[in-house]
Amino acid sequence: MAYTRILSSPATTSAASTNQSFPLSSRLPFANFSSPSKSSSNLNRPLTKLHVSSPTNKPSTATATSTSKKATEEIVFFDGGAHYGDLVANLLLGFTLLWLPLTLAAVFRGFFLRYRFTNLRVTVISGLTGQDRSDFSYKVIKDVQVVPRFIGEWGDVIITLKDGTKVDLRSVPKFREIAKYCLSMAEKPAVLKETGPKGF
Repeated sequence: MAYTRILSSPATTSAASTNQSFPLSSRLPFANFSSPSKSSSNLNRPLTKLHVSSPTNKPSTATATSTSKKATEEIVFFDGGAHYGDLVANLLLGFTLLWLPLTLAAVFRGFFLRYRFTNLRVTVISGLTGQDRSDFSYKVIKDVQVVPRFIGEWGDVIITLKDGTKVDLRSVPKFREIAKYCLSMAEKPAVLKETGPKGF
């Protein structure tokens, strides 16, 4: 029996191998993979639009916030009690029985009275525990007068409100500067009505 040997060229072999199909096994991880372009579920999926704010808007927002905070921030111009000279002078004169009531009043002012002037309001705190507190805005101020005490080291600030109420602040240190500050914040002419120096 004669056998005939057929020789195939390399080009024929490569062409045959390319036409040969290999079945994919279901065990392979990519056997059920389908192209996104051919999937019908991807075609019917709703689109979601994302709105991303520009980073250039953040500094302007921060600037506006800081500006509003500065506008409402309370800045203290003066915060303190009565002048210490008033207490010392009245203690020295307190050895006389006639001056004793004034000495007790000076001790009370020295230890239990506090004045606070800010850019928003005037606050007077008194009482043994500071429970008595009075606040009023500069918008209700009608007039401000000063009365120097002793040799002008301290003085009284008399604030007249628009409803006629008079607030007498006794033995205030730097009373002229405080009175001018109150007039400027109340948008009044900074002309102080000052009487002559009086006693303690």
